[in-house]
Amino acid sequence: MEITQLTAVQIADAVRAGTLTATAVVDAHLARIAQVNPDVNAVTVVLADRARAAAAELDTRIAAGEDPGPLAGVPISVKENIDLTWSATTSGLPFFADLVPRSNATFVQRVLDAGAIPVARGNMPDVGLRWDTDNDLFGRTLNPWDRERVPGGSSGGDAVAVATGMVAAGLGNDYGGSLRLPAHAAGIVALRPSAGRVTAPSREADGGPVSLSLQAFAVNGPLARSVDDLDALFAVLHGADDRDPLSVTVPHPSSYAGPRRAAVTVDPVGWGVEPQVADAVRRAADALVAAGWDVEEVEPPQVDRAATLWRQLSATEMAPALLTPGAFPGPLSDGTVRYFRDNVAGVELLDTSAAYQAAWAERFAIAAAWRAFQSRYPVVLGPVVTERMPLIGYDLSGPEAVTAQWRSHRLLVTANFLGLPAVAVPTGVTDGAPQGVQVIAALHQDHVALAAARAIEAAGTPLTPVDVR
Repeated sequence: MEITQLTAVQIADAVRAGTLTATAVVDAHLARIAQVNPDVNAVTVVLADRARAAAAELDTRIAAGEDPGPLAGVPISVKENIDLTWSATTSGLPFFADLVPRSNATFVQRVLDAGAIPVARGNMPDVGLRWDTDNDLFGRTLNPWDRERVPGGSSGGDAVAVATGMVAAGLGNDYGGSLRLPAHAAGIVALRPSAGRVTAPSREADGGPVSLSLQAFAVNGPLARSVDDLDALFAVLHGADDRDPLSVTVPHPSSYAGPRRAAVTVDPVGWGVEPQVADAVRRAADALVAAGWDVEEVEPPQVDRAATLWRQLSATEMAPALLTPGAFPGPLSDGTVRYFRDNVAGVELLDTSAAYQAAWAERFAIAAAWRAFQSRYPVVLGPVVTERMPLIGYDLSGPEAVTAQWRSHRLLVTANFLGLPAVAVPTGVTDGAPQGVQVIAALHQDHVALAAARAIEAAGTPLTPVDVR
């Protein structure tokens, strides 16, 4: 097996055992980037010199008998909106092209200390706003399975880099499905951790204000090619951070021995689901049954309200900054502006104090209903999205399209709205495109979501690394 086909855990084990050097691992992945990236444009910056130097240093430490860390030699990508001092944190914006951070994000430093080696930056839509990956600074990332369809977003570059073997794992973030959606499109796995388990985007700014929706909905997390990789990465990433007042340290068990019951929702809220998506959910349910889980087809509470309030709150908070002339520090791409204007046109903004407060109050009631529901069903299994990944440009074709896309993502954004952990995991390929599901666990029960995802994964075969089509 080629080095670039190995999982992160396999690479770390081999480097620690001395059967592979970190230098050989990094060189193989840099060669893969040179071969593949021109066809997909997933990687924005190649960190070749720094990566080779870090690999050589790691090899020297191993030769001296030092412990290289649990992620020894694992080549990773880091999304363009995550602070890594090796390059600018651009968020896909031309006017941030020289914004090199003074320090690494805490969770980035944790993976570096664990032996991982950044080899590239991953592309994203500017500001991370769209469910697609395109911007004026780096251009469009292409879906390696189907060049006519979007790769998802906003962590689309990292997902494609992982899926094509350019890196073994990626670091991204998830405010409205931005880890799970591109992972689903790429045929890989991703973990959206519980709120507070991994420092969220923008919380490490120097005392600047952070919107309530960003505090509640957003979190950083890993993308990889196996659930074991997600588990190994999360074990390093999670934990409280002195710079993030909402971060927490909660033990992360290595296994799950609790009740194995799952609620299955094939068509959340009954808004419609395409046949191949329904089939994927039912295949995943069968995999859980075969692994000893009790499965019942039952609707989780108030997904319609959770998804609606997620959209209203996010649009209400973003509108002043994105639509008021001069409010943002520079121009956004035409696509981002058009998408957001169409989004606002299709949603009732919470433009009074009473309406805004009532939305947050209702969130508490919905969270309580989910807490009670998940005391009976520790896992909720359902679709990532209820339709096939759209053609490029669909999300810019008018307010009706933006609303239809949000409806398809209703269970995806429900996890964000409630701050719950969720894992996207593939189930197979239908008509040349990956299909998959997500499993959502209760707050701080990330290990439960990983356990269910591992059972689903075991019933199938890996879909990646994939060759570019």
